[in-house]
Amino acid sequence: MTTNEEYRSGFVCFVGRPNTGKSTLMNALVGQKIAITSERPQTTRHTIRGIISRDDAQIIIVDTPGIHRPRTLLGQRLNDLVQDTYAGVDLIGLCVPADQPVGPGDRYILDEVRKIAPETPVMGIVTKIDKVPSDQLIPQLVKLADLLGEDAPLVPVSAQSGEQLELLTDVIVEQLPTGPKFYPDEEITDDDTEKFLAELVREAILEEVRDELPHSVACVIEEIYPDPEDDERTVVHAVIYVERESQKGIVIGKKGARLRKVGQRARQGMQRVLGTRVYLDIFVKVMKDWQTDPKMLEKLGF
Repeated sequence: MTTNEEYRSGFVCFVGRPNTGKSTLMNALVGQKIAITSERPQTTRHTIRGIISRDDAQIIIVDTPGIHRPRTLLGQRLNDLVQDTYAGVDLIGLCVPADQPVGPGDRYILDEVRKIAPETPVMGIVTKIDKVPSDQLIPQLVKLADLLGEDAPLVPVSAQSGEQLELLTDVIVEQLPTGPKFYPDEEITDDDTEKFLAELVREAILEEVRDELPHSVACVIEEIYPDPEDDERTVVHAVIYVERESQKGIVIGKKGARLRKVGQRARQGMQRVLGTRVYLDIFVKVMKDWQTDPKMLEKLGF
């Protein structure tokens, strides 16, 4: 039996360039999808905590927006959120994909992390190792060791295949301080359901519209309730906000075709989360320049 003196717990944050698989890795470690994923940069907009509970430890993974040069008030608020998070965690994992060279972008992120949290230990994680032959991993690990320093732990991992996930968990636990259990064993996230359902709609939009307007889209869930006519169905009313009438047309698509695809994709994710069939009603509204308006940002939860 683990004594209080032996029990380890703490907060961990994964950082890295866009598309390094940070949210996917958190989902894999937790064992369930709790953060949306996309190939688009800046997919994550809210802090999401994923919780891993073991007999000897509890790891709280904090998924945040990435560091970037802000161009809007939204961007600045996301950066402020990131800085507060980095300064408060016990360990930071720098994620570098196996199929991309270590470069200036990784150095920039590491420099920013060390400015914000100079005392916080940093470990290296080579992600997506299922995408390269094993003989290509050693050079990547060497380059990452050169970047981080010889004392930093390094773990190559694949969130897709599950390879080395258990080892990564063990290495993270070794770096955490002794401490209390912050959450009950059965909890895997502290993110609220409505916020996650809204993120599922936004994820569906990112996948359907590609690069046409990803940063101009926000989503809120206005209502969620059991269907009074069907005990096995949940009714969800969602609103998608864009900044321009032209963007509204992009989201809706010709004769509503794109919006139907967004709804179908989001509904599938919602049904997995809620465990019921879902009736999803989506409206698209224009909220002009919401990314630069403080009142509108507060309305949208930023």
